[in-house]
Amino acid sequence: MNITFDIDHRQGEFSVAAKGALHGPVSVLSGPSGSGKTTLLNIFSGLVRPQAGRLTFDDTVWFDAAAKIFVPPHRRRIGYVFQEGRLLPHLSVRHNLTFSHWFRRPTGVAPALTDVTDLLGITPLLDRGPRNLSGGERQRVALARALLASPALLLMDEPLASLDEARRDEVLPYIESVRDHFKVPIVYVTHSSEEAERLGNEIVRLRNGRIEEIERRDTSTSLALDG
Repeated sequence: MNITFDIDHRQGEFSVAAKGALHGPVSVLSGPSGSGKTTLLNIFSGLVRPQAGRLTFDDTVWFDAAAKIFVPPHRRRIGYVFQEGRLLPHLSVRHNLTFSHWFRRPTGVAPALTDVTDLLGITPLLDRGPRNLSGGERQRVALARALLASPALLLMDEPLASLDEARRDEVLPYIESVRDHFKVPIVYVTHSSEEAERLGNEIVRLRNGRIEEIERRDTSTSLALDG
């Protein structure tokens, strides 16, 4: 993975001005609430279009304000796991998972359903409805759905933030299993130092819409950035 970005974006009184490069395979965006983590993630996803700058993923330009290039979210082959599972309440777990097949791009090769459900421990839940799942189970189903869409990049926006400590401890090892078993680069947002240390080999620390530091943990080096 190679995400390069130099972007400026303002939302009301808050602005994000961030420049850097992410190489993965797991890049963690870390910082206090209101630091710009989710805004930057949504710029990567295409859900937020910045006012200025440039964003590339590998060899593809996703956004270039000067050249008037903007690739919409559905053409970026991104899987997104939100803070809440956002499962379709009228569908079973099985149909929530297979629903992603409608949106898979022809170039994407999805993992087998059973491979994903077994890894995430949700095979026994396939015939349940979302209302009959715990918070941790819903997040595991949401993660499975994102993986089955054959993403080129997986974005995770504080997927454990809405869970109590017991459920967080339950789900975190499954996220580690996804990191270790699937060759999908991940950008993961959290304010938890424990999650950042356990999951990321690259930690981007943000404050007030600016990147303070990018720590490359695989090489035991860090890069401090100005403004």
